[in-house]
Amino acid sequence: MLYVFKSAATADLRMTQVHGEGVLRALGREPAPQGIVLPEQVPPALASLDAAIVEEEAAFAALEEAARAEGGPLPQRPAVMLRQRAWPLRQALERAAAAGKPLVWGV
Repeated sequence: MLYVFKSAATADLRMTQVHGEGVLRALGREPAPQGIVLPEQVPPALASLDAAIVEEEAAFAALEEAARAEGGPLPQRPAVMLRQRAWPLRQALERAAAAGKPLVWGV
């Protein structure tokens, strides 16, 4: 499945199912084939996303610290972290909210 996020305020944004579902969870939303984020829902969604990003980065830092303490090899950072993966959707949400337009997918 492919998620296509749309808003009258932005260009369409496409994400594969696994990445789209991960970003939706980070926004505090249950992944679903169809959905909507209203302008007034954007601030709490972005706060949830920010918390998920901080949590992911802290978890990786803890893994690095544990590896250093044990004298083992450092873990390899994922090629794309949540911060990078979610950035286009964050921008789309901010632009949609500023224009007073919803962001939808699956419609």
